[in-house]
Amino acid sequence: MSRRPTDPASRPFHRINVADVELVGVQKTLSPVLKAKALDNRLPDPILGDGYAEQVMRRLDPDYDKGIFGRNQLGLAAAERARAHDEWARGFLRDHRQAVVLHLGCGLDARVFRIDPPETVDWYDLDYSAVIELRQQFLPSREHCTLISSNVTDLTWLERIPRGRPVLLIAEGLVPYLTEMDTKRLLTSIVDAFPTGQIQLDTVSVSAWHFSRWDPLGRRYNAQFHCGFDEPATLANWHPRLKYAGEAPMNDSPVLLAKAPTAIRRIYRLMNLMPGFTQSSRIVRFQF
Repeated sequence: MSRRPTDPASRPFHRINVADVELVGVQKTLSPVLKAKALDNRLPDPILGDGYAEQVMRRLDPDYDKGIFGRNQLGLAAAERARAHDEWARGFLRDHRQAVVLHLGCGLDARVFRIDPPETVDWYDLDYSAVIELRQQFLPSREHCTLISSNVTDLTWLERIPRGRPVLLIAEGLVPYLTEMDTKRLLTSIVDAFPTGQIQLDTVSVSAWHFSRWDPLGRRYNAQFHCGFDEPATLANWHPRLKYAGEAPMNDSPVLLAKAPTAIRRIYRLMNLMPGFTQSSRIVRFQF
């Protein structure tokens, strides 16, 4: 079988009027995250280097980088978060070439193209139907990559996934928007459904969760956090087969602090001096 090219410029895109697609609540947060990745791609030495993000963001909002705050790079931690998840995912897929990948809350992230898994891997991108509609218009299709329109908490979507193979679950920027009960049900259902696997997610602290009700960005998009964990390693206690396998730095990541523009680097170093800031967002993984 022929592979899809990963160069965004090599694939034709169809025009769409974004106003025709209704995004509500947390679905709207895909835009600021995508913008951070798009701006990262314009750095001389990008953290993530995602050409799709820049091209898709330009189509979502042609003027996204205009105005006083248009090129503000404070969101670069999102690019570092994506890079960390990508690095873990590549490592898992090198050792499990027959794996099933569940990319939950995928948004408009082009992870499958960045990682470019072998054809032996079956990849599933899942998000709300309105987001999947945008994804179908803005990103090319790819063999062995299936789009699923569903609320992640409606676990009937699991019935469409082949079992009996290693699984890689990637939930970037998702868990804080779920309740603790829904998060527990999701993780334990995945462990029960597959023989072995890796679960990658990120969490926010309890204080960040509580603060989100006053966060201007969350209020703007009506997308507040619904859970927080000061010790995310304890999520492994939810299932006897689940083991905490470590975490990656985010706000104080050496990669972020090395590649961000000088002014942004200084701001992050100052913010990291604030009590609790470095632990306010955690990138964690579990294995079973």
